[in-house]
Amino acid sequence: MTDTRIKVEVAYAKPAEQVILSVMLETDATVEAAIHASGILQRFPEIDLAQAKVGIFSKPCGLDHVPRPNERIEIYRPLIADPKEARRHRAAKSV
Repeated sequence: MTDTRIKVEVAYAKPAEQVILSVMLETDATVEAAIHASGILQRFPEIDLAQAKVGIFSKPCGLDHVPRPNERIEIYRPLIADPKEARRHRAAKSV
C-alpha cells in the first residue's frame, strides 16, 4: 500500500513576523490547496491569493502547481518600493 499523503510547508513573512506551517496533503493537491489547508489565510487575512505571487524554494510557480514532498511553498508580499528606484535614491544621497 502506498502512502497518498505528503508533507509540505507553507511560508509567509512580514517585516516583524515569519511563519512556516507544516501541512499534510494528498499527493495530487495543488499549491492553492496547501495554502488553504495550512490555515495561513485566516492568520493573515491581508493575503489575497488572486494578487499574491507564490513560489517553491524561491522559484515562482502557479497556484495550480502540484508540490512534491517536503517542498516549501512561499507566499510573497508585494514590493513596497521599486528596487532600482531605491538604489538610485540611495546613490543620489551618497553623492
